[in-house]
Amino acid sequence: MIPVVHVINVFPAAPGGGNPAPIVAQADGMTNRQMQAVAQVYGHECGFVFSAPGLADYDFALRFWVPNHEMEMCGHATVGAIWLLDHLGLLEKDQMRLWTLSGPVDVQVHRRGTPQASVEISQPKGHVEDLQDAALEAEILAVLGISSNELAPFPIQNASTSRVKTLIGLKNAQVLDNLKPDFRRIESLCERIGSTGLYPYATTDVESRQFDARQFPKSSGYPEDAATGIAAAALAFGLLDNGLVSADDRPVRIRQGRAMGKPSEITLRFRRNEEGRVDGCWLGGYAEFVGDTA
Repeated sequence: MIPVVHVINVFPAAPGGGNPAPIVAQADGMTNRQMQAVAQVYGHECGFVFSAPGLADYDFALRFWVPNHEMEMCGHATVGAIWLLDHLGLLEKDQMRLWTLSGPVDVQVHRRGTPQASVEISQPKGHVEDLQDAALEAEILAVLGISSNELAPFPIQNASTSRVKTLIGLKNAQVLDNLKPDFRRIESLCERIGSTGLYPYATTDVESRQFDARQFPKSSGYPEDAATGIAAAALAFGLLDNGLVSADDRPVRIRQGRAMGKPSEITLRFRRNEEGRVDGCWLGGYAEFVGDTA
């Protein structure tokens, strides 16, 4: 089987922006080796859409590969896959549930069937833990090539909704843009701190809840991500923990990819349970079609 691979940009904030996501919209029958081969050809996170497992609660099953390994969850590839299914006319409703290796994911499609369609996916409540190891904190700064004077007055934190990301608050966006990490040391550092990537961030406009970030993954097969939904979701809960945002319904906007020349924007909204307590978030945005290959 030679799958048709649809390439889209997810979370674009300007022409040419967003994170490329190669998606196979009809992946039934593909093997692990075939899926990894697609990821190795394209060099990005790839999404593969399968028919729902034999459970009435699910509409589709999604799997995700990067060049080096399979991932349990990928936010931008999930948003991209659902956007693509809508673009191809394969969606029959606005709300659905997906099966993923990380657990069930709820979906909302806004303006389905129109050029303005956007997608939101659910993430569980985040867990945030301060990194209280001075030696590891010093190594994080050394890997990023900065001093403690360039940090914001917040702790370095490990945070997660689906995967652990290490949040490093910086003094401003200029420090963020000027980072020149030692990529050779990131994988071993992330192993020691129990993280899947470094996610330095800076406050752009606290009143409008806008923040900038960069993602340096542990071992995905590329040095930097243009837009990382799972990391942005983790950051939203880090911002909440640090008092930079409140738990209301206003969107939190995470900009990413500018330093790569691929400006992106991810939108997050906190979800609440019947008692009014935050129990997760919606992660979403737009996508644009790039082309097909086989």
